[in-house]
Order: sequence, then C-alpha cells, then structure tokens
Amino acid sequence: MEDIENEVSISTVEMHTGGQPLRIITSGYPSIQGKSILEKRKYVKENLDYLRKMLMFEPRGHFDMYGALIVDPDFEQADLGVLFLHNEGYSTMCGHAVIALGRYAIDSGLVATDTASSTVGEVPVFIQCPCGLVKALVEVCDGKSGRVRFISVPSFAFALDVEIETPQFGTIKVDIGYGGAFYALVAEDQLNIDLRSARVKDVVEAANVVTKAVKNKVKLHHPESDDLAFLYGTIVTDGKDGYSEDPDDCTYNVCVFADSQVDRCPTGSGVTARIAVQYAKKLIDLGQLRAFQGIAGSKFGGRVVKQVKCGEFDAVHVEVTGQAYYTGKCTFTMEKDDPLKHGFLVR
Repeated sequence: MEDIENEVSISTVEMHTGGQPLRIITSGYPSIQGKSILEKRKYVKENLDYLRKMLMFEPRGHFDMYGALIVDPDFEQADLGVLFLHNEGYSTMCGHAVIALGRYAIDSGLVATDTASSTVGEVPVFIQCPCGLVKALVEVCDGKSGRVRFISVPSFAFALDVEIETPQFGTIKVDIGYGGAFYALVAEDQLNIDLRSARVKDVVEAANVVTKAVKNKVKLHHPESDDLAFLYGTIVTDGKDGYSEDPDDCTYNVCVFADSQVDRCPTGSGVTARIAVQYAKKLIDLGQLRAFQGIAGSKFGGRVVKQVKCGEFDAVHVEVTGQAYYTGKCTFTMEKDDPLKHGFLVR
C-alpha cells in the first residue's frame, strides 16, 4: 500500500448544496472491487480508507467535509453509482450530494442532453446509491443545469413516539424515520433548547445524547439489507411538523450525523425521513409541499409523491428539491516524506 500512497493524485470537483460542501472525486482512485454497490462500499472501507481520511480530514478538508466517489453502477437503469464519504466512514444515502451530482452529471456529459434545445425542461439522472436507485430530475435551459429534485427510495416511519431515557433530559419522545438512512427525530422543546438562538456546540451535544440513547434502546432493521440498519444521526427540529398553507412558512432543523458532523443544509435524506414520519402521523397529505430550512439559511422543499410498501413497512416515495452550486476544482497529492499526509482532525 505504501507505493500506492506515494503516487496518489486525486482530482475533484467542488460543490455545495445549501451551504453543505461536496467534494466529487472524478479521478485518481485505485480500482474498486465488488459486484454490488454495497460490496464496493465494503471494499473501500476495508482497503482504501486512507484515501477517505486524506480527502475529508485536514489539511485538505475539515471536520465537516463531505465527499462523493463515483463508481460503476450494477443497476442497468443507473447512469452512475456513488459512494458517500464523511468524517466517520461511508453513509448509505445523501440528498445534498444527489442534488449536486444531478447537476454534475449533466454538465460533465455523464448524461447526454439535447444541446440544440433552448426550452426549459427536466433531464432525468438515475443515481445508484448504497440504499438503492434514486431518480434526480435536473432543470436544463440553454444547456445550463439548474435546480434539482429527486425521488427517494422507499422511506418510512420505523417507530413513533418512542420513550427514551437520558441522563441530561430525563424521559423524552423521539420518532425514528428512514429516508435512505435512519434518523432519530426530536423536537427542540424535548431538549430544552431553542434552535435559532442556541450555540451549535450545545445542539451537537444534545443531539449526541439522543443518538447514544436511541442506539442503546432501539434495534433497527431494514427489509432489504442489514448494511442499511444503523442509526446515522439525530435531527433536532423546531417541532413544526404539520402542513401549512402559507408558502413562506418553513420548519427549521439541524442534523447531527456520523461523528458529530453538522449538516449546513436542511439534509436531503433527513427531509425525506421527516416527511415519511409526518405522513405516517397524518400531519400532511399526499402531494402537500413542506419547506425545510437548515442552519445556513438554505431551504429544501419536500412532499410525498407515492405510497408504496417496503417489506412490512408502509412506505412512501418522497420528492426533495434543492439547488447546488460549483465552487472550484482541485488536485490533491501526497508527498512521501509528509508526516501528516494521511490527514488529521482538530475538533
């Protein structure tokens, strides 16, 4: 492995969706083995994790960096496959990355468009994520990509109003939703905080308490694969879960995932999980649009577009809409004698 590490040169395209960074790895990774996308995820975790650390950690990245590694899909319908990278490892779904990858797929030519057309339209991009196939619909006008909406994998409420004992907050109630990844959902008043005025550090500490308590009490399972059955994090919300006819009304949330990582945007898979839970609680109806705001002030739209089944669960397909932007391009290398070449984190 040492010889490989000394020859590393990885190229990326840098983007953000609603303030949340995405480092799209376009070239330089060694060959990735595995027939299925979950096998590929397992392979990079066991064999190439030094590259995740190199790209996500300082000095090339930071504690809250996020990455997307494009791989060959094993679904015939998919235009591309993707593995998601963060400070702790490899997630199964990432909505902000899907939104950015939709634009990138069009602009890079991974998915062909009718360049002769000057009309506004949507181009479908099928992205195979570890959780399954996600359909992104990318606005294209005069050859330029714009907003993206994606249709989630089957998503569902795993458990509602679960009572959890915590040393800091006593007994609290949480919902557990799946939107390509599992999240614990908890309202701010359960944690005695005000999201809009609280320090981020305090929100993170509170969310981590919930995540630990839920992991200790609740055993998760997914009908399709045990590799999907883990709690990704906790989303602290303002508790505004019901439908509002006011188009300017939105609900605010902060997602703390992986190793205390804070999402700057509303969190695409988190919005999906929240919508699935809201629908299960009959707080919203089919097709009703809800707006979600993240810590950077950006907003996503979300709504249920179809009822389905996922094993024993009553599930839904959720549509999430957002906007991604380009921020640059990079080439990352390692020098042989650099003692910090594999990266480090300062919390």
